[in-house]
Amino acid sequence: MSSYQIRPTPGDIRWFRHDRFGMFIHMGLYSLPARHEWIKNREKTPEAKYDLYLKYFNPDLYDPQDWARRAKAAGMKYAVFTTKHHEGFCMFDSQYTDYKCTNTPAGRDLVREYVDAFRAQGLRVGFYYSVIDWHHPQFPIDMLHPRRDDPDAFQQSKGRDVRVYAQYMRDQVTELLTHYGKIDILWFDFSYPERVPEPGKEWMKGKGKEDWESEKLIQLARKLQPGIIIDNRADVEQDLWTPEQYQPIQWLRHPNTGELVNWEACQTFSGSWGYYRDEMTWKSPEMLIRMLVNTVALGGNLLMNVGPTARGYLDKRACDALGVYENWMKYNSRSIYGCTMAEPELLPTCPPDCRYTQSEDGKRLYIHLFAYPFAHLQIQGLAGKVEYAQFLHDGSEILFTEGKVDHFSVGASQASGLFVLELPPVKPDTLVPVIELFLK
Repeated sequence: MSSYQIRPTPGDIRWFRHDRFGMFIHMGLYSLPARHEWIKNREKTPEAKYDLYLKYFNPDLYDPQDWARRAKAAGMKYAVFTTKHHEGFCMFDSQYTDYKCTNTPAGRDLVREYVDAFRAQGLRVGFYYSVIDWHHPQFPIDMLHPRRDDPDAFQQSKGRDVRVYAQYMRDQVTELLTHYGKIDILWFDFSYPERVPEPGKEWMKGKGKEDWESEKLIQLARKLQPGIIIDNRADVEQDLWTPEQYQPIQWLRHPNTGELVNWEACQTFSGSWGYYRDEMTWKSPEMLIRMLVNTVALGGNLLMNVGPTARGYLDKRACDALGVYENWMKYNSRSIYGCTMAEPELLPTCPPDCRYTQSEDGKRLYIHLFAYPFAHLQIQGLAGKVEYAQFLHDGSEILFTEGKVDHFSVGASQASGLFVLELPPVKPDTLVPVIELFLK
């Protein structure tokens, strides 16, 4: 078994650490302007203008069954769907607001359809819920609010009671955790108590756990769904640490104790979470696979995002990106599921341009070849530890020698501990070839 000791969590994290790979789904009113999910903030959009999106929200091609099939084919094991983003629009039929999908031309509960579709494919179901709400009348204006620069912003915000809003959140979380069966993940987003406004606008201070009444919120969630996994973005430590839009280079540790923590990198195929028609910084196929491998090689999970169009389907760019994972995971998923960072004594042996993952039981070591070497892959320190070697994608044997390179030009030189894999001259037809070593 893996020797890594991870900080205990209140939720049941076991399945999560095994499955490693999930789909994030960002959809809301912001899908209509199609120029970033923070458009209301970025363009300081007045409510009257933003209400046009409410009037015309009609995802007539909304097809979570297709999303679920593609997620499953891509090797994803769970999903997290935006039930409410910062704009405040609810994708479910909440009794506590009129600002919801059932009051649009869509006319139905879209969260319900998502849940049913993903469960039908055997995938675990998660809900994203924003603790920020730029539409709610009791949400105090701050430096992230679209009305922050209005001349009368202070007067607009005066008298707003964040405690009323905190109760609203508890009421909606109760709906989400009682109306849709077992929910596996609750993904709050996000807190910013450290943000300090400019002098003279101290009333615009950032918000955190005291504003959200996070302890009550989380206690409620755990009462309704025992064992549920909850992230730490309500400003209270829970099960998950969630680095966003960057690639960690080491296993994340608790900032106070130094303990290893459960973590999940949330990433996008492009530079936006919501559907962004003109955004062109889409990641290359090689980068997509490397991000997944790098994450698992450091003991983490990858939550990769799609942003459906305003009509409710995944555009070609998103489908192509999912197809990259499908083609690779079909043959190489064994190096991802149930795997983690290689044991500490093995880490120094990892060759340049390679990444290790290791099965939790310690019996299999996977070498991911980010750069394909010519003829031999030499690994110092593995001699005597490997019983059998093969390419993972096709199960074909890879011969190896120990103590020396078996080649006429090398001579009789010996190297204690050297393990040498004899590779074919042509790289296998897969973006990142994987070698599976069965350890003694």
